[in-house]
Amino acid sequence: MTKCVALLGGSYDPVHCGHVALGTYFVQLLKADQLRVIPAGAPWQKDQLQATGEQRAAMLRLAFAEQDVPFVLDLQEIERAAPTYTIDTLRQLRSQFGAQTSLVFVIGADQLQRLASWHQWQQLFDYAHICVAARPGFDMTRVAPEVAAEFARRQGTLEQLRNTPHGLIYLAKDFAADISATQIRTALQRGETANALIPEVVLDYIKQHHLYKS
Repeated sequence: MTKCVALLGGSYDPVHCGHVALGTYFVQLLKADQLRVIPAGAPWQKDQLQATGEQRAAMLRLAFAEQDVPFVLDLQEIERAAPTYTIDTLRQLRSQFGAQTSLVFVIGADQLQRLASWHQWQQLFDYAHICVAARPGFDMTRVAPEVAAEFARRQGTLEQLRNTPHGLIYLAKDFAADISATQIRTALQRGETANALIPEVVLDYIKQHHLYKS
């Protein structure tokens, strides 16, 4: 049986319950052998991150400590000095895992809507599948026409994604968690607790290190 690795990228500034739910959801859906979480280094489409790479990595270790499948924190983007491009990360992972492993890059519907602006986005499929987590009722008309066309051409089943190395897209339309890190940072800056949105161990870390105060 093909080895399957679910890849979860993001800024994680800070990691929240939606991220953990997303990882758990796709691990179960794909019957993945490993969950690999990849915090961004210097994401070229985002403003300056508030927490350092080291702090974000520490929060991720705490948040994902209880996973049922092997969890790997991949720091290659933080260690890369240049701006972070997903295509470079997927190339490196493909060379690391070899030609046969199924690599499944998980994104949210909001990222799918911006996919056409990603660096060399068409080439992502040469290295991995893409799984999209969307809320019920997500409409593909919100996506750029060139992305929608690629989507139609590459649509695959979970079984196909699980048992082939790369090149397909799967849309999961029933992922309902809707939490944003911006919303959390705003709440913390106001002195609100955000208990329901962040794992308790991560909230403790944020308090200890006086993060997101301003």
